Formats: sequence, structure tokens, C-alpha cells
Amino acid sequence: MSTYVIGDLHGCRDAFVALLETLSFDPAKDQIWLVGDLVNRGPDSPGCVREARALGDSVRCVLGNHDLHCLVAARSGHLKPGSDFAAVAHAADGDALLDWLQSQPLAVRRGNTLMTHAGIIPAWSLSRAEALAAEVETALAGDRSGDFLARLFGDELRRWRDELEGMDRLRCIVNVMTRMRFIDGRGHLDFTGKRGLDSAPAGFRPWFCYPRDDDATLLFGHWAALEGRTPGAQVDARALDTGCAWGGTLTALELESGRRIQVPGLVEETTR
Repeated sequence: MSTYVIGDLHGCRDAFVALLETLSFDPAKDQIWLVGDLVNRGPDSPGCVREARALGDSVRCVLGNHDLHCLVAARSGHLKPGSDFAAVAHAADGDALLDWLQSQPLAVRRGNTLMTHAGIIPAWSLSRAEALAAEVETALAGDRSGDFLARLFGDELRRWRDELEGMDRLRCIVNVMTRMRFIDGRGHLDFTGKRGLDSAPAGFRPWFCYPRDDDATLLFGHWAALEGRTPGAQVDARALDTGCAWGGTLTALELESGRRIQVPGLVEETTR
């Protein structure tokens, strides 16, 4: 049995299928973990969600910021014609695809290994991160999920505090787990630096460059500019987004061996 952790698909359905074939993936004994951002950028967002959903119990998937954007747009009805989000919502099986996406968690854990889309802050233990992720998952599954999604996004919650409540608390959890790249020594998030390490504002470093009090292995995507590397890491952080939709590769990490397997992404780089 193997567990393969696969980086951001971003609509690259053909690369996803090719990678599964390269892995000789057997759903009867193997498991796929997806780090989120199944949709947007590439040519077939509905196909990516459809392929993941078809894997049934052999797949574990966390939500990325683009997946959440898709849910926000679709559930509010504010879909741009011709957009990748509209392609998901308006597919013949669009309702089933959206429902499947909305049922996915923010975090998946096995022992001391935790997968989220963007990472977690050093102040959160693995059990704490799991519990906080569950609060968001409960909101997504609740009767008022539409209200939650309508108020989800905002940059104003840039630092976690235990006393946060209500929507502020949930939005901050989402910001950490799906949008984080750089933080400062007090745990403030920056949302301006979105490229490589040289885009960090003064006083900020990548979140994985701050030490933790445990031996956690943290699996994440979200940051294609890292090209699968984590320079200066003070924790065991494994970057899986290798820019499939930007002309890079789609990467799988076999958890048991640490082996990485890659297939080519799009031949032509899409517009960033």
C-alpha cells in the first residue's frame, strides 16, 4: 500500500490522469492525498473534480483557496461567464461536483503528518490545527453555509488570537490554512508577497522558516514559485505545488518512501 500526496491540480485533468497511470495507482490498496486547488487556471476544472470524486474512499482532499473561491462564486450565483468556476457550476453534474467540494476538509492528519493547502502557523499543534479546521468544516456543512461563504473572504484577519469568535475566527483559520505564505515573528500574515522568497516584505519570512515544538511533517501546496523546495526550513515541510498549470510539472510524493514522481504539466504557460 502506498499513499501519494499530489500537488495543486489547477484544472490540469490530463496531467492528473497521466500521473495516476505513472504511479500504477490501485484504488483497492493505495491512497491519494490532494493538497487542494483542484480548480482554476488549467483547461479542465470540472474534469479534475470529477476524477477526484470518482476515486471514492481512496482519496483524501483538502480545500484550497481557489476551491473556496469556486464555492463562493457558485453558491452566490456571481459567476463570470466563461470562467473556470462557471464551467464547474454549469457542468451537467455541476451540483454533485460542488457538493463534493464543499464536503472536503481543511486538514487531513495521519500521526505526526498533517496536510493543509497552505500550511499552519507554529503556534498551532497538530491536534489544535485539526480542531480549528473542524470548526470551518462544520460551518460549510451547516444550514447557514451560504451565509458563511458569502462572508468568507477578507484580508483584515492577519493574526490568530485564541479569543477570536464567530466569523472573524473562521475567516482567520481559512486565511492561515489556505492563503498563508509569509508571516512575521508574531504570527502576522502577509497577503502581498505571492511570488518567490524575494517577494517577502521586510520583517517577514516563509511560515516554514519558524521552528515548532514538535516533530510534525507538514504537507502543503499553494506556492508554485517554490518549485517544490523549502529553503531555510526549520520544520519538516514538504512543498507539492510545482506549477502544473504554469508549464511546470505535477508532483506526487510517496509518503512511505519520500520518493517524488512527476509528469509534465501544460506545454504552454497560462497567464498568471
